[in-house]
This record gives sequence, structure tokens and C-alpha cells, in this order.
Amino acid sequence: MARVLPVLGLIVLCCALAASQDSNDKLEGVDVEEVCNDRPGDEYFRLDAEADCREVYRCTRSGLKEIICPSGLAFDIMKQTCDWKAKVTNCNEKEKPRKAKPIFKTDEPICPEGKLSCGDGECLDKELFCNGKPDCKDESDENACSVDDDPNRAPECDPTQCALPDCFCSADGTRIPGGIEPQQVPQMITITFNGAVNVDNIDLYEEVFNGNRQNPNGCSIKGTFFVSHKYTNYSAVQDLHRKGHEISVFSLTHKDDPNYWTSGTYDDWLAEMAGARLIIERFANITDGSIIGMRAPYLRVGGNKQFEMMSDQFFVYDASITASLGRVPIWPYTLYFRMPHKCNGNAHNCPSRSHPVWEMVMNELDRRDDPTFDESLPGCHMVDSCSNIASGDQFGRLLRHNFNRHYNSNRAPLGLHFHASWLKSKKEYKDELIKFIEEMLGRNDVFFVTNLQVIQWMQNPVELNALRDFQEWKEKCDVKGQPYCSLPNACPLTTRELPGETLRLFTCMECPNNYPWILDPTGDGFSV
Repeated sequence: MARVLPVLGLIVLCCALAASQDSNDKLEGVDVEEVCNDRPGDEYFRLDAEADCREVYRCTRSGLKEIICPSGLAFDIMKQTCDWKAKVTNCNEKEKPRKAKPIFKTDEPICPEGKLSCGDGECLDKELFCNGKPDCKDESDENACSVDDDPNRAPECDPTQCALPDCFCSADGTRIPGGIEPQQVPQMITITFNGAVNVDNIDLYEEVFNGNRQNPNGCSIKGTFFVSHKYTNYSAVQDLHRKGHEISVFSLTHKDDPNYWTSGTYDDWLAEMAGARLIIERFANITDGSIIGMRAPYLRVGGNKQFEMMSDQFFVYDASITASLGRVPIWPYTLYFRMPHKCNGNAHNCPSRSHPVWEMVMNELDRRDDPTFDESLPGCHMVDSCSNIASGDQFGRLLRHNFNRHYNSNRAPLGLHFHASWLKSKKEYKDELIKFIEEMLGRNDVFFVTNLQVIQWMQNPVELNALRDFQEWKEKCDVKGQPYCSLPNACPLTTRELPGETLRLFTCMECPNNYPWILDPTGDGFSV
């Protein structure tokens, strides 16, 4: 199934390319100082509710800047982006409603110890702030809850209170676990794929992971697959698991509304991720409890609600938070303590509280063609989001340069994250990746491993010379047995939740009654 760019993504792109200009005529008589007082610089607003719905402004140091959406679009003041005209219903609104903020910083305390002030001066227990439920009359207790603002946020990293194997943190995220010298650290590379596993990409996975490419410890290279439900062939997922690859979840519905994920409730995340795991376990017959990782669609992290659900449902790690391109890459960390880097995820809804969950942070890749010469460019987290890659040669340079960035500094794991459709879009991309893998395997200190294997090494860090006998990596070394079935059941199924659609579910297991979906993950026909 080819990956389709969501409409919203196109719209954001259009908006970014829209005309930006000074409009002196329209600004005559406007008191810029008054308009911009206490207004954040990234907020778009209208000066006149009767004006063209395509036009908005934002405050800059040089005054007001006008942004005009492309023809056929209008500006959605609530979503803060251009959207199709028919979908925008707030053209008569000038700005997003201002939310009341609590009062945290004052010269003299307003409230007694253990209590904090709402925006209207009401004092409430500190624990009630940012708990997901408005307690102040003006609801201000839920309006300053970012990683930096939450009064109940996780503490700064304290190495004396954070010890392996359960906890790992460092002040800036760059410290090597176990204090091992960089030259004795295996350079781990994780290859991950997002999306459905089916006839469109099974051949690619079989070619990259052909069983003959072996790490220095004699085990074949492994990848991590974040599997979304719709269109997935579960007999193929079962075979990937048999071959020692890691299966993780990428949601059940993969809804194309990014805000659904950013603002998802505990129950939304439970139904999407625990539901997706239940489907994979049942229809790919994975019974060893090994599905312990997840990635959020569109990398839209769901804040504390997502991580509370993960902790309750025994998900060990998340792999959705990105770290901006820096001089030294960041190691994965646990969320008992504060994130060691700025919240760089989509829509900035990173967890602020303490959670017993690992974060397999996505270090941005440096996409410059010639890092010694080119000007600095923003990093990219998915390989296919490195929009300047147009040829196999460029892709090869990106892989080798980013390998050297990690290898020659602190040897933090190098994550190469793909949608299969991008690798298949040009044969030279796939060929270049295979060439890079084989080149790296010519060394004795580079290992292609799963996300779980990275965590296993971090929990018990051993030097290179002891890795041949590192038991945790040996568990998935040998391919066990033959494929479970040669001809899977092709179950043609419907569900009342997707009216009018008949979907085929390929599985070696028995066909369910209905197509598994959000309120019926087992396909038995009743809500779970």
C-alpha cells in the first residue's frame, strides 16, 4: 500500500510557501504595540473579522507580518494552519481564545506552602495542577503544563538516584552507560520501519534482512517493525518475528488527524496501542510477550496520558520523541527524570512527569551534502523526511556522514527510520542501504540490532571484546523452525465501524467473525 501524504501535511506545506509580505495600507491606524502586547510570536490572528479569511498576521520584532493562504484555502484560527475553505468554520473569529494562566512566580508567596495560585488568585493543592482535570474555577491549573512549566514535573537527573538496569539518565543525554570508553562501545545501528507489513514491502524486508548478513557476533542483522493494523498481513509479521526481528506497535487506526494523537486521552492511547498489540499477538500468534515498544503516528507524542498508559500496560519503551541535531548525539534514557534535551516532538506534547518508561530518542540526521562546506540545515528524523535526498549517491553520503558523527563521538545508537515505500521508490536507495550495511559489517565493532537489544546492552553494558558471548543478543540469534503456514487464510471481513469496506485479513490463525477494529480488537463482534 503506497503511503499517502495526509491532506493536512500538504496544507501545512502550502501555508509555509504562502506569500508573506508587509501590508502598509491595511495596517494604517493599527496600534501594533497594543495588538502584540503579551501575544506569542508564533500565534496567527486576524485584524478584522470581516476581512478575507485567507489573511492573518503575526507579531515580529519588525512589526506585523501578513501571511496569505494560497487560493482555495482559508486560515483556520483554531488549528493555526491553512485548510480547505469548506472545512474552515471560524472565519468570523479574530484570534484563538486566550487561556488563563496560573500565577507561579511572585515576589511574595500568594498561597501557603504546598499550595499554588490559580490565575484568579484561588489557592489549590500543588498536586492538582496539570493532572488532566481542571480544578481552578478559571481552569488555569491545566494551562501551564509543558515540560518546563508543570509544577509537578520530573526532577533533574540525579545519577546517585538513577542506577542501571532500571534507570539511566545524564545531564545532557550524551553520557555512555557504564562509563565505558568510546573505543570499547559497540556502534549500534537500528533500522526501523513504520506502517503495514504486506505484499507491497515483504520482498524489500526479505532482501535487506536475507539471513546472510551477520554481525560480528555471528548473529544475522535484525530490525524493528512498528506495525499499523489496516492492510497488514499477519502471517508475514509472524514470520518476521520467527526470524528474530522485533515487532512493535504503530497504532490500530492510524487516524490522519494529528491532533487526535497530541490530545489523546488515556483511553484513546489504551485502545490504539494495547488494542494493536492484542491484534498482533492473536493473528500473528506472538505469545512470548515481546511486543513492548510503540511509536506514535506522525510522531505526535501524547504527553503524560500516553506514558501513564504505557506504564500500566507494561510497554517498556516509546520511540517517538526527536532530539534536535546537535554536536554530540543523545543516548536513549528513562523518563524517571527530566528529558535531557528540549522537547522537539510534533506539537511539543512531551511527558512532563516521571514515568518508568525508556525513550528510544530519535536523533535527527545531518542531511548536508558536504558538512565541511555547506551551511547548517535543520536535521531530519525519518530518512524519508530528508527532503534534499534525490539520488543514491546523496543517500550514501548521508548514511556515512551520520555514521561518523556517532562513531567518532560517544557512539550513541544511530537510528535509521524508514517508510518502506520511500526505499522502494528508487532502486538506488535500496541498493545504497544494502551497500552501506555490508560495508559496516566489514568492521568488528558495528552491530545492526533491534531497539530492545539496544536497551538490553544499556542495562548491562559490556565492552566490545565480551560481546561475542553477550547472552541477551544471542537469544534471537538463530532462526527457529519453518514458517508457521505456507498458505495463510485470506479472511474477507467487515466491521460496522468501517461501513461499506470489506478488508482481507491474512493470518495463519482462524478467521475472526469481524474485521478487528478499535472497539472490537479481537473481531469477536463485541466491545472489549
